Amino acid sequence: MAHLLQSMAYVGAAPWHDLGNALPPKQSIEVWAQQAGMDWSICSTPVRYLADQVGALGSIMSFEDQKVLYRSDTKAALAVVGNRYQVVQPKEVLEFYRDLTEVSGFELETAGVLKEGRKFWALAKTGKSTALKGSDVVNGYLLLATSCDGTLATTATPTTIRVVCNNTLTIALNGATNAIKVPHSTSFDAQAVKKQLGIAVSQWDSFMYRMKTLSERKVKTHESMNYFLKVLCNTDGHTDPSGGLINERALKKVQALYDGQGRGAELAAAQGTAWGLLNAVTEFVDHERRARSQEYRLDSAWFGQGANLKQRALDQALQLVS
Repeated sequence: MAHLLQSMAYVGAAPWHDLGNALPPKQSIEVWAQQAGMDWSICSTPVRYLADQVGALGSIMSFEDQKVLYRSDTKAALAVVGNRYQVVQPKEVLEFYRDLTEVSGFELETAGVLKEGRKFWALAKTGKSTALKGSDVVNGYLLLATSCDGTLATTATPTTIRVVCNNTLTIALNGATNAIKVPHSTSFDAQAVKKQLGIAVSQWDSFMYRMKTLSERKVKTHESMNYFLKVLCNTDGHTDPSGGLINERALKKVQALYDGQGRGAELAAAQGTAWGLLNAVTEFVDHERRARSQEYRLDSAWFGQGANLKQRALDQALQLVS
């Protein structure tokens, strides 16, 4: 089976998905591009087709309304898109962080390419950090990701990572993610996105205050079961297309993670609390949920069903303290 993850680089300890090339800290954007497999460009050409003719090879015709995107290095086709589709290059994603790393104290931590180049991302530590009781440390990150096949708008997402277990969680307040999304129908303006992100990143303190309230909210046994049922079985009437109405294995696993098997489940902030409930789900999504490979798990946890599941877990946890 072809790897979903084309290439990746990281600094520090191996990421939760245990993939990629290790780099020393504070490398240049150019080194990141090379080591993360992002030192190529997306090229385009009009769609062409062969019109058959009797007794001849036929003539090559062009369909000017659409174009084929392909890699400059391998010439492999990536997608067929409309002429108005605005491409964001792999190096643009890394370049977004240049001034943030050189001036604003950000540190690139991972970057890579998924689906043979159809999707790529970079993740940087912002320097924001909070410790909940029991030395449960949560660090702030900024994830920038995009696609060239229309499956993902160019999206800048403030994210938290819990150090003890590497669980990832999108920063969201009032039921909405703080992600900034730029559709491919418009051009990507990095500086405009950074201005918008200034507001989102400044909400770190407010978000972490909410996480502290979760760590102080003690949970009874029946509350934990109701929580997991609402999150995993989506008892509001919808179903998870990947798992049906109920997933008994998932239910047992998250309960076990919450009851002490999870990384950091024994810490004071998590033991018997709403914060512990939330982290049982995020750990399940990031580390335990069934996936064809670690690459598929990463894609799901950040951009797909796994990300939706974590958002639902956060919403339900915040309802316990509302």
